[in-house]
Parts: sequence; structure tokens; C-alpha cells
Amino acid sequence: MELRRRTNGGRRESGAFLLGEAGAPSTIRQFIFYDDVDPGALDSGIVLIDGRRLGALWKICRDEGMTVVADVHVHPGSFRQSPSDKANPIIAEANHLALILPDFAGGPNLPGRIGVHRYLGNRRWRDESDRLFPPFHVGTYLWS
Repeated sequence: MELRRRTNGGRRESGAFLLGEAGAPSTIRQFIFYDDVDPGALDSGIVLIDGRRLGALWKICRDEGMTVVADVHVHPGSFRQSPSDKANPIIAEANHLALILPDFAGGPNLPGRIGVHRYLGNRRWRDESDRLFPPFHVGTYLWS
């Protein structure tokens, strides 16, 4: 998995923006890795994105007719948010979803083992990791 490869042998976090259409559920169509938007985003070991680099991401969204529906990043252990995650949302917009994969995305990412955190604004979050149904769909729906 590319997220794991970008951890540089488990020495740093990695992550990506998930692009698609917002809705209930939202649909993910594409992803853009943090360090492709900001080459220095992973240099400190944790994710720190220079906001001046986000213009390229917004241009992709405009050109493709999509929005950032969530972001995902990896942690060395748990899928719970760190104090840094809580204080520094990647996208500081109410209802944005931040997903966290444990063990640098090296193990099975089964339901109940993926962090799903909804940003409420003003540095407040709601942990939705135990929801029965995911808040988005990846791929294409097949109707019979």
C-alpha cells in the first residue's frame, strides 16, 4: 500500500486527501498524497502541511469537479487522534472527516480498527469510529 511505503520504513506518518462528491454517503473517486501537494509535509515525522501549498489541491478539485470529502493518515500504533491531530485539523471545515489507519497501514484495516473523526469546528471533534455504516462509498454502485 502506498500510504505504508511513504512512511519511509515506519519512521514517519503519511497521508492523503480523498476527493469526490459530498453526500450521504459521500463518494471517493481519487486521492492525492499529502507530500505530492507539499513535498515537505512529512519531513518532521508527523503531518505538517504548508497552507500555501494547498492551491494546487483546490485547482485539481475545481478542474475535476470534486471536493475534498475526507483525509486519511497513518499512525504508528492506535487509530485514535493525537493531541496534534485534534489541535491541527488538515481541513478545518465543519463536518470534514479525518480517517486514521493504525500500525502505519501495515495490518488489516477492518471496521472497528479505523479511526473516523468528524471535525465540528473550533478544534472540537466527534469520534465516529464505531459507526455501523461508513460515511462514504469507494468505487461504483452496482444496481440490479
